Amino acid sequence: MAQQVSTQPLSSMAEKAAGLRRMKTIALALLVALAVIFAVAFALEHRYPWLAYVRAAAEGGMVGALADWFAVTALFRHPMGLPIPHTAIIPNKKDAIGASLGEFVETNFLSESVVRDKLAASRLAQTVGAWLARPAAAERLATEGAAAIRGAMTVLNDDDVRDVIEAMVRKHVLAPPWGPPIGRMAERVFDEGHHHQLVDLLVDRSTEWIGRNHDVVSRLVADRSPAWVPSFVDGMVGDKLYAELYKFARAVQDDPNHELRRQLDEYLKTLAQDLQHDPAMIARAESIKRQVLDDPQVRDLAGRTWDTVKRALLEAVDDPDSELRKKFTGAIRDFGTRLVTDPDLAAKTNAWISEAASYLVRTYRHEIASIITDTVERWDAVETSEKIELQVGRDLQFIRINGTVVGSLAGLLIFAVASLAFR
Repeated sequence: MAQQVSTQPLSSMAEKAAGLRRMKTIALALLVALAVIFAVAFALEHRYPWLAYVRAAAEGGMVGALADWFAVTALFRHPMGLPIPHTAIIPNKKDAIGASLGEFVETNFLSESVVRDKLAASRLAQTVGAWLARPAAAERLATEGAAAIRGAMTVLNDDDVRDVIEAMVRKHVLAPPWGPPIGRMAERVFDEGHHHQLVDLLVDRSTEWIGRNHDVVSRLVADRSPAWVPSFVDGMVGDKLYAELYKFARAVQDDPNHELRRQLDEYLKTLAQDLQHDPAMIARAESIKRQVLDDPQVRDLAGRTWDTVKRALLEAVDDPDSELRKKFTGAIRDFGTRLVTDPDLAAKTNAWISEAASYLVRTYRHEIASIITDTVERWDAVETSEKIELQVGRDLQFIRINGTVVGSLAGLLIFAVASLAFR
């Protein structure tokens, strides 16, 4: 089914229709006037011979007016409704005209060389950079970005987003084995000695705790000794155990090469190797992973993650004074300033834009041009003809007027030359 052509504002269409009618009336009035002059001159020519020149001029003008009326009318419809061949050109050739127009645009405008030359001359990066560097422009872009984010948050279905996040977590976090990557990372940390600071912190805190909890050690000894052991013996044993324990802790704290530290290093390095290569250890790591992150927890994590991100984004974009909004606006202005002041960045940006535009033209030029062809094919033929006539018909009526004037002059000149030559 043919599609109607999009209309312009009614006031503009009415003005153009009135102008077209006015020009048609003027062209027709000239034809009628010349017909009257021709009739009068033809009737009185035998009494007044000089009217022969008037008749010739009027006759030529009528011929020119009629010929040009026929030519102009034939573009849009059949003259007087008669199906004369090669008339009503636009309604009959609408699809061919659309195809030719699309081919013309594709050949002459959607050309890589044309696009590259135009972009090179426009210095697009610098122009855009100057605009982005303006505070009002950066603020406007930030506002538009905030509106886009709000719109996206409104359109997105929360359950669908949670499903996507959950699927991503399962695929990229839970599905791969944890043991080998954790083992490789731990091996690197242990080989480079980055864990020593943590070990020092643990030793220091343990030593401090032992130093402050003499009574705890003594009570532990008393609680675990037999009931028949005298309390003073429990006290002596507790004091001795506390002293040795504190002495041992201080030795570990003061000696970076203490045997306990070396044994701990060996254990950690062996653990890192086992996490990478020992099937039993890898299986234990997987079991711990499943215990820590079971199905309900993963679902809850996905939901909380999305809710947090969504709430933070909405709060940030709704508040013009939010830190995110300010940083985004500042980043836009900074990028625009760099495009203007940094020739290398501008050149790279222009080259990237040129390459992207060339790729689009090279790959999709036919599809872009086909928009014209397909759109014209969907238009109604009669309405298309009427719309085009409304757009250019007023100027075409000048052809009729000019044809009338030129025909009159040509008729007068031909008659005058013939009279001088053969009389």
